[in-house]
Amino acid sequence: MKAWQRNALIALLVVGIVVAAIYAYLTFAHRSDLDSAATSGTDPMLVDPKPQTFPSVSLAKPSGWDGNLAPQAAAGLTVGRFATGLDHPRTMLALPNGDVIVALTNAPAAAKQGGITGFFMKLFMGRVGAGDPSPDTLVLLRDADGDGRAEQRFELRKADMHSPSGMAYRDGKLYVANHNAVLQFAFTPGETKLAGQPKQLMELPGGGNHWMRNLLLSPDGKQLYAAVGSATNIADNGMEAEAGRAAIWEIDTATGRRRQYAAGMRNPNGLDWNPSTGEMWATVQERDMLGPDLVPDYLTNVPVGAQYGWPWVYWKDKFDDRVNWPMDTNMVEYTRKPEYAMGAHTAVLGLKFASAGNRLGAAFGNGAFIARHGSWNRKPAAGYDVVFVPFDGNGNPQGKPRPVLTGFLEKGGDKAHGRPVWLAFDKGGALLVSDDTGGVIWRVIAPGAAPSAGPKAVVTEHMKPNKELVDPTQPPAIGRPQD
Repeated sequence: MKAWQRNALIALLVVGIVVAAIYAYLTFAHRSDLDSAATSGTDPMLVDPKPQTFPSVSLAKPSGWDGNLAPQAAAGLTVGRFATGLDHPRTMLALPNGDVIVALTNAPAAAKQGGITGFFMKLFMGRVGAGDPSPDTLVLLRDADGDGRAEQRFELRKADMHSPSGMAYRDGKLYVANHNAVLQFAFTPGETKLAGQPKQLMELPGGGNHWMRNLLLSPDGKQLYAAVGSATNIADNGMEAEAGRAAIWEIDTATGRRRQYAAGMRNPNGLDWNPSTGEMWATVQERDMLGPDLVPDYLTNVPVGAQYGWPWVYWKDKFDDRVNWPMDTNMVEYTRKPEYAMGAHTAVLGLKFASAGNRLGAAFGNGAFIARHGSWNRKPAAGYDVVFVPFDGNGNPQGKPRPVLTGFLEKGGDKAHGRPVWLAFDKGGALLVSDDTGGVIWRVIAPGAAPSAGPKAVVTEHMKPNKELVDPTQPPAIGRPQD
């Protein structure tokens, strides 16, 4: 062997040892001190932060659903396959005629990082089923005979799709959010092709670590809301790189005018209207690398102008000392506390409130269903399930999350049959759950349950005026209280 060959072999061996050592270090996850339930609910435990230079990694390799394997449904519920053999199904939209549109999608190539960080992220994400190229396709599923299984499947659209995720429909218009823009198409339910050229309603900041862009229409259809996640964990590349991100945008569907509706939300995902109060609610993924028990992802209402503190603050008044970018001096004063914690690193995604017509039984009649995609940096793993957050009669969350669909994670935690992503209700009142790494749409229902009447609306009286308005030029009436 020549000297240069020997030196090259030694160099490769050294690089291999270094890479293996780094991989072993990163995958030696620090174990959690708390059960996931401790960091859930209206009053979660917030431990002291344990900042990490590199994230600890605990990966669950996809194993699929062999044979008749399926997730476990909660007592009183059953689960079946609505559709199988899909290529990374993520978001879903149930149409008025009962058809279901599914976005087959993954991260855009532009979102992938370079350098040594990019190398390891590609390695890790590939192991959990998130490293494949995006299929960039919308498919339409149809259960024509009403047996709970979609026997018809159509490729609705592939052109103009670039990591599509959010979808919404109203009055002949289908809205689709790519990672970099919100598009509007002319569409009539019943059609099996999405033809014609799209109209771009809004350009969005593209790519980033959090590339999904999810949509929600206002009840009157006049406003469209778009959730945009941050590019990095804690504005690692500066605040300029986060412009327009970590926020929810409001878009006028007629004019395209837009404004920032809410901010300081690291990665907002599921959006839905609370049927009791009419408020917008969202699921939000919080920051990483503060230890296995921080920071809890959350579910919260989102009033206009809301600020949730990212990247400087979490849980209203907890400062992240790793963030050195200048902060508004009034930040803490105006930062809102999230309403409900969903557990640290559970990766909350899909959100759907229980509503009229659902057939999951009285136990799931008032509250929110949430898909937790599952952790990649916590040991033991957290999430990998669909849960139900019960609400009280005033439209507020209470108690702890209740399991709806479990069994995605294999015993031991190093393999996962699948990972739940998104939620929708089909025309029969069943809950549909997309499973991206499993390639399945699951259907959950309570056999024999009558359609729910839905939660009661919260009715409040307007405050009565403290005093009557009078003409200041006239003398006061006898007996009228004075200022």
